[in-house]
Amino acid sequence: MKNSINILIIIPRYNLTNEINYRYAFPLGLSFISAALKQAGFHVDCLNLNHCEGHIKTIINGALSKKAYNYVGTGSNSLLYAVIEKILNTVREHPSRPKIVLGGPIITSEPETIFNALNPDYAVIGEGEKTIVELLECLEQGKNIWEVKGIGYRDKTGKAIFTLRRDAIEDLDALPFPDFEGIGFKEQLDHIYTNTDYVNNVFDNPRVYPLLASRGCPFKCTFCYHYEMYRARSMDNIIDELRLAVKSYGSNIINIFDECFSIKKGRIYEFCERIKKLQKELSCDLKWSCQMTVNSVDKDILEQMKEAGCDSISYGFESYSPVVLRSMHKPVTAEQIDKAFHETLDAGIAVQANFIFGDIAETLETATHTLNYWKEKCKGQVNLDFIQPYPGSEIYNHCLRKGLIKDKLDFIKNHIASGATFNMTEGMTDEEFRQLKKDVFDAESKGREQVRPISIKKVKKTIYSLDVKCPYCKQTVKYNNCFIKNRLTYGFNIICRNCHMRFFIVSFAQKLAYSHYSKIRDMRVFQKNMIKRIKKKLQ
Repeated sequence: MKNSINILIIIPRYNLTNEINYRYAFPLGLSFISAALKQAGFHVDCLNLNHCEGHIKTIINGALSKKAYNYVGTGSNSLLYAVIEKILNTVREHPSRPKIVLGGPIITSEPETIFNALNPDYAVIGEGEKTIVELLECLEQGKNIWEVKGIGYRDKTGKAIFTLRRDAIEDLDALPFPDFEGIGFKEQLDHIYTNTDYVNNVFDNPRVYPLLASRGCPFKCTFCYHYEMYRARSMDNIIDELRLAVKSYGSNIINIFDECFSIKKGRIYEFCERIKKLQKELSCDLKWSCQMTVNSVDKDILEQMKEAGCDSISYGFESYSPVVLRSMHKPVTAEQIDKAFHETLDAGIAVQANFIFGDIAETLETATHTLNYWKEKCKGQVNLDFIQPYPGSEIYNHCLRKGLIKDKLDFIKNHIASGATFNMTEGMTDEEFRQLKKDVFDAESKGREQVRPISIKKVKKTIYSLDVKCPYCKQTVKYNNCFIKNRLTYGFNIICRNCHMRFFIVSFAQKLAYSHYSKIRDMRVFQKNMIKRIKKKLQ
């Protein structure tokens, strides 16, 4: 019976455009869902809207008219509310009337609000691999879906019902590898350029493979939302997937997406040894990046990681103020941040990190403390931004309690995707907060190393070869296969292949724009909101 059931998974658009756009983070969650359904014997097709040109409604109607589907599934986070809404409304209005299943953080973080607003037929709450299979099997067999943990649906009276939450999947090795092929991974892979993302700069022809080596996080930072506890895959399972990635896709860069790559040093050492053996086995050069906590690294580990091909590490610095770090429930110290930052650079590994301002405990004093450290020590290698109250996070709940967010749905639907910031602190006036925003963005604009190429040569339509002098090591580096849509206004983050410091390659016009960064940023937020409203009407 399963083979007669047709399921369409729709990947939302991640960019505000009706053009094909391959520059997006590959949807690992839906890739795992597709793999689980196929393993269970269901027939699954995928419609990746990022790979399609035209209006969302036209594309989906075309797919639903070509083939009869029993179920349509989609999902993402709250930032894509408008796109998810368009998808669900289009599917709901199609004459074939397939049942709609919605999953992902957008529904998991605010089940009742989102379920009642978007009104899917079924919701999958939390990890979905086991849940979606059990739900569809129950529906097709006419069983009582009340027994399926981790779902939402409506009873005969129309009342929203949510079953007991499902426990996190403990044995991640039991899950099939993500269904990248079905979701169009190779198509995206063929359109990755040297400057698509700063972690891709090491090769002129990057073949980036996204890897999830663990799930969840053991920490409870107030600005973050995650549903599951921390669990790790076995090293054998991880290496088997990477071996397949190199053989199937010619992967040469591994982007490890874990919220926390490892909380145990022994696991880091093991991964380094295993990936070196894999490179020798396959006669390939593999570079990789990961996310770490500053209290889990030291000089020896960094040296081992560098030797094993680690080219970039992402850290969650968040603040240099001990007061704010405690308020955020960050289990790190300012001293550990400073030590990890400089030892990583000394090891020849690029750093990706952020300081985010606006925590509940933020004051002019704490913000100045962090900003001064950034100006004196960070060499333009750490981004500056402001906290966003993502649904489900403790800061989001604080904003609800204080009345800073008066309407959950209005905030998720109309404000969260804009990137606009507001004063969530308990120790700053609105005027002080506005000044802090200006100070932060002005500091970042002045602290960015912005370099114009020594030479720029057009190879084909939008592909260029650049010679660039690194502002740090002063070496001239060539970057081939760079995508530049407009030679007048280009600007992108790059890593020096010699010293591994980050800087920006910019046109004359873009360099001028960066000198007025705070004003330009405000204008872009306004423009983004306007474009979003227009696109929503047109799609």
